[in-house]
This record gives sequence, C-alpha cells and structure tokens, in this order.
Amino acid sequence: MKDGSPMSRRRMLALAALASAGVFGCGTNDSVTVRLASGEDGGFYYAFARLLAAAAANETGTLRIEPVETAGSQQNLRMVADGDVDMALALADSASDFGGRVVALGRVYENYLQLAVRTESPIHEVTDLRGRRVNLGAAGSGAAVTGRRLLATAGLDPAADVVVEHRPLRDAAQALTDGTIDALLWAGGVPTAALTVPDPMRLIDLGALASPMREQYGPVYDRVAIPADAYPAGPAIHTIGVANLLLAAATLPDETASAIVDLLVGHADSLVPAEAAGTQFLDGRFLIGTGTVPLHPGAVEVYRRWHG
Repeated sequence: MKDGSPMSRRRMLALAALASAGVFGCGTNDSVTVRLASGEDGGFYYAFARLLAAAAANETGTLRIEPVETAGSQQNLRMVADGDVDMALALADSASDFGGRVVALGRVYENYLQLAVRTESPIHEVTDLRGRRVNLGAAGSGAAVTGRRLLATAGLDPAADVVVEHRPLRDAAQALTDGTIDALLWAGGVPTAALTVPDPMRLIDLGALASPMREQYGPVYDRVAIPADAYPAGPAIHTIGVANLLLAAATLPDETASAIVDLLVGHADSLVPAEAAGTQFLDGRFLIGTGTVPLHPGAVEVYRRWHG
C-alpha cells in the first residue's frame, strides 16, 4: 500500500491515538495487553483471536492481544462483564444487558449452526432427535443457548424429549464417532476441523427453522448456505446463521478500542482463518451492525471516520 493512501492515514491516526494515550511508551518498550476471551482451541473463535493478536503485534508492536481459551459465548460474556478480560467474542443471541458494562467493537462474521450425525444415522431432521442423546455445545457456549431454542422451535422439549449433554467440541466429536451420542450441535465457522473426526458424517439441513426462529426470538437469526464439499463429499445445505460480536468492557480506554477497530477495518481480509475463507469474510460496511448492543465510543469514532 502506498504512503498517503486512505488506509495508511487511518492507521497513522490509530497509532497516534495510542501514543497520546500512553499505549506506546515514549522512547520505551511499554505495551498494553488486552485479554480476549475467545473459545475452544480448534474452533473459529480461537482461530480468529489468534489472527487478531498477530495483526496487533505486526501493526503496532506495543499493543498485545492475548487470546484466552474458554468454553464460548456465555462464559465470555460473564468474564468481560466481571472484568476478568478486556474483550470477548460472543454470539449475538447470547449477548444481553449487563447494565452498561459490556459494549460492542463490531460485528465480525457469521457463525453457522451445524447439527452433525453419523452418515448411516436415521436422523434426517430435528424432530428425529426425540429420545436421542444430543450434545448442545460445551457448558458456557453459545450453542447451549441456541440449541435449546432450536429444539423448542422444532416442537421438542429440551428437558423431556431429548437427552442433552454438554461436552467440549473435540470430546463430542469423538463421542459421535464412538456412537455414545447421536448428534452434536456446534456454532462455528465452516468447515470446523474437529467436525471431520466422525468419518463419515453428515450435517442436517436446518434452513426451514430459520424463519420460525426469527419470529420467536428476533432478527438475530439468518438463513445461510453451507456449500457443497465444505466437508468431504458433503451436499449443499441451508442452516441458521448467528452474528458474532467482538465485545469490550465499557472501561476499555477509547484510544485502545479505536486502535483495535482500526485493525478490524484495515485487516479484514487477513482476519478469517484460511480454512473458512470460502464461507466467511469481514467487511467494514457491516462491522457497525451490532444490533441492540451499543458501540464503544472508541469504535464509534473509527466508524464515523470510515463511513464519513
């Protein structure tokens, strides 16, 4: 990129803001560490957090983002609200009112609900889960919330009609392979490497439930497509997408928040894990769409500069 381009000017403004805030020590090696609650190793959240950390290290050298492995959205929200971390990734349908303690930096990408079964399984739709053993994500994950909503929308009582388990993704994938569970639900990028463990496996089409999910729970749910061969020999199907938000503690300094949002805007193409580049993207035009979660003032400043 040539000097003096709009992107270079944006980055220079971000660096200047950090310097004025003391993020860059004057003639020192001072740095600021921002802890980011992400997700399970092997999932999209954790991969995204590592890419964002690398962008911060390469771009600033003094702004350090530390990914924190977690169970997922619900745990992340509690951690950022309680001040245990500075930022968090969470599904939009898990985000709720924390009395102004949690604000948004941007809508980063779409999570895909993926209901996986063994290829030879007689399960072909959600109602076939009646009486079956189903893993609805790890305890503390966003899938634990969305999964119960999915079952209820399909007319199943999560407490009575299915046997619900909450295992971490890799354990659940192995349990599906072993036949100790009948299905697992995962909310993440496509493809998710851990979901290639059950060989062969297939995904259940959830597209028909997108509209009733929106009617019941609000416009956080979208009907999205998973392309053919996203998983080996997998057909094209539709499923339910849920926006992912990058959230921050309201106490995060404005200058730090602005610098992080500048990374999102300026490095959008490089912040999607390579294995999911065909189905995921970041776009500066949509980062601002955080729904009912208010934007951090530092993020507002960047988006005003970006959008004019």
